[in-house]
Amino acid sequence: MTNISDAHVKVHFQLEVDEDGWPPASVESLWAVDLGDGTVRLDNTPWFVRGVASGDVVRVDADDDGLHWAVETVHPSENCTIRLIVLKDGRSAAARQAVLDTFHRLGTTGEGIEQFGMVALKVPPDADIQRIQTLLKQGEAEGRWEWEEGCVTAAWEAGAGNQDG
Repeated sequence: MTNISDAHVKVHFQLEVDEDGWPPASVESLWAVDLGDGTVRLDNTPWFVRGVASGDVVRVDADDDGLHWAVETVHPSENCTIRLIVLKDGRSAAARQAVLDTFHRLGTTGEGIEQFGMVALKVPPDADIQRIQTLLKQGEAEGRWEWEEGCVTAAWEAGAGNQDG
């Protein structure tokens, strides 16, 4: 994420909690740049919201308290959101950072959160998508992490179709 400025607002997303209690919140708030026309550009990668990625332009409505609530994506960014739960080394900060560093070399950015041992990755369209997908599957098979696709694009889907095995 870039530095927070006066143009930044928090955008709230209502989450659906499944029967297992996941995600562990009913609302997630993301930083976004207010574009001044009832839309915002998301400026960080979501931990739990599905179907959005950093850089997406989202229409928002303000409630009576002045909170901005996401209504719909009006312009997807072509970035993907991939989330991992790190299983190695007790989900330590060092383990999460090692995962971030590994994927950063393939063109991603991201951050980790201690509470859930998670890493959230922003995968831009110019990242090495095929190598990222291969590494995700390999790390899962080796028990290094579990992962999910929070938001994927046609480029991501095409990369999955071009993998060997």
